Amino acid sequence: MTDFYRRFYDDKRTRTMLVGINPGRFGAGVTGVPFTDPLLLETACQIPNDFPKRRELSSIFVYEFINALGGVETFYQSFYITSICPLGFIKDGKNYNYYDSRALQDAVMPMILENLKAQISFGANTEVVYSMGKGKNFKFLKALNDEHELFENVVPLPHPRWVMQYRLKSKDVFVEEYVQTLKGHL
Repeated sequence: MTDFYRRFYDDKRTRTMLVGINPGRFGAGVTGVPFTDPLLLETACQIPNDFPKRRELSSIFVYEFINALGGVETFYQSFYITSICPLGFIKDGKNYNYYDSRALQDAVMPMILENLKAQISFGANTEVVYSMGKGKNFKFLKALNDEHELFENVVPLPHPRWVMQYRLKSKDVFVEEYVQTLKGHL
């Protein structure tokens, strides 16, 4: 994780944020890098690691649109991918999202707000933030933004896991949606 952030973010560039839900158990839960599984950390990002090379569906989609936008060097100069909640959760052996329980959401809310404000202070473009998820993640981020005015606009994009799990045959359409939406920030 340290190697990734030093390699791609050790500068003063302003970046546009893409905000997912919370770390998944096979991607950021292992690597510490949002939407990046151990295999893509090594192959796409050229960062060797000893993690088991297990694939994660969301990261496969994310790196397809990253490659379509010019690859990791180009993409990470302009974008910063993060999660609303910095902690990953597991229930009954499966990913569990911060919004799956009102009690959990309330418990992590102070950390969510503190974490987002800290990341914005690193040099985020506050004109727009992209929610990686058009459902509950977008609704939560929009309400949070309405209350705290972190960004001028919150724009939803399809969640990578949803695309890979439910719309795989149309994946290229969704990759193109990301490309068309994000290319103006390069």
